Amino acid sequence: GPPSDEADGPAVRPYPAPLERTSPYLTATVFNRYHTEHEMLRYIRRLEAKDLSLCHSMISLGSCTMKLNATSEMFPVTWPEFGRLHPFAPVDQTKGYAKLFKDLEKWLAEITGFAAVSLQPNAGSQGEYAGLLCIRAYHESRGEGHRNICLIPTSAHGTNPASAAMGGFKVVPVACDASGNIDVADLKAKAAEHAANLAALMVTYPSTHGVFEAAIRDICKVIHAHGGQVYMDGANMNAQVGLTSPGFIGADVCHLNLHKTFCIPHGGGGPGVGPIGVAKQLVPFLPGHAVVPTRPASQISDLKSQMGAVSAAPYGSASILVITWMYIRMMGADGLKRATQFAILNANYVARRLENFFPVLYKGAGGLVAHECILEFRPWKKHGLEVEDVAKRLMDYGYHAPTMSFPVPGTLMVEPTESETKTELDRFCDALIAIHGEMAAVAGSASDKLNNPLKHAPHTAAAVTATEWPHPYSRETAAFPDRWTRASKFWPATGRVDNVYGDRNLVCSCVGMEAFAEAPKA
Repeated sequence: GPPSDEADGPAVRPYPAPLERTSPYLTATVFNRYHTEHEMLRYIRRLEAKDLSLCHSMISLGSCTMKLNATSEMFPVTWPEFGRLHPFAPVDQTKGYAKLFKDLEKWLAEITGFAAVSLQPNAGSQGEYAGLLCIRAYHESRGEGHRNICLIPTSAHGTNPASAAMGGFKVVPVACDASGNIDVADLKAKAAEHAANLAALMVTYPSTHGVFEAAIRDICKVIHAHGGQVYMDGANMNAQVGLTSPGFIGADVCHLNLHKTFCIPHGGGGPGVGPIGVAKQLVPFLPGHAVVPTRPASQISDLKSQMGAVSAAPYGSASILVITWMYIRMMGADGLKRATQFAILNANYVARRLENFFPVLYKGAGGLVAHECILEFRPWKKHGLEVEDVAKRLMDYGYHAPTMSFPVPGTLMVEPTESETKTELDRFCDALIAIHGEMAAVAGSASDKLNNPLKHAPHTAAAVTATEWPHPYSRETAAFPDRWTRASKFWPATGRVDNVYGDRNLVCSCVGMEAFAEAPKA
């Protein structure tokens, strides 16, 4: 017969009574509004519609490498054979994963020019930390545990000094010259000064300034001559693959951002994957794991300096490694090299088209940039215009702004990647050139200093359809500044936010101390 609504036995509490929650929960309207799958589907779609993504337009965030995440690479993530396997499943049940790990370690070692790779670190920052621990363990194994000085160029990513500090190193900054390169004279002086305690140099190649350091091999030799090891930040590896490698330039360890160079999507803050590759002398000090052995016993040092795990799971974010496996397998060596060439070509095309409007701050040999370029906006400050105004106005043109004010305040760092066509590059450049015209109008007093499209960007649908329009420029100029936006408009969800007010007027959402007061005893 049909199932009975009555329990067959006494009710079983899922939790002991003292642990059961008695206060209301999930009381916000959003948790009580959608009661059918159709309603929920539409709600999620409305949320999605607020987010500009690579489905809409190029996202040229410098040093982020927002390239295509191809659907063909993503398919296997949905397969239960990958997605439902526990990290500590018995090895006889994980033979497919074992092959995937082995392939990736081999391929990434070839790409980086290193002896071995660990897939364990969960992010670039964790990869930095793991790589520095390898260096520290290496020095300790040689009886040189006192080496604790880490040289870092002033142009470095902010995670570099943070990782060095976490790894127990003392950070000593190295100056950069007017061209954005490491000041080799200052590097030599610092290396000599700290020779007795020099542990490492952290260097990004190409540099964070978007140029290939011509002296990179000599820089590595200087560090080695003074007893240190070279950590190469792999954030800009998209300009190296197939053309050069960390091992070739003389680095000893580097991390790779698989969520940049190797096509794992950036999404919601993660998950990232930051495997590290190391030279032969550092192989014994790669991350290990207490539960699942990740390397052959012959590669594991029995020294006290042997590193443990840096991630809870032996192979980090294993279920998404299949994306990178698919990317490398489908591209092949020639395809990877061609992708790098196009990434560099696209960046130089953008730089050349825009340099007469917004100067390119740093260039390398031959007046070229690497895979990204830094555009200068600081001269406009005297006209009351900030780089933030440009970033906000780009939203009206359907673009996410490039990286703003990093590594140089008052600039935009543009990285188009190899995924974009010339048509999309031209559309982006045309938008910035049009914005330059709007800025020139303000500078020449043709537009009001405060009431202009830049200062009030971005313009929402609610703003441009309101009865009142308090601006001297037209609604069309505000919301449809070019023919592309007329054909396919992406509406910003919110208008201009007062950043300074927000920073100075914090709104605390935490409960007050009175909530913790005990009720008076009867």
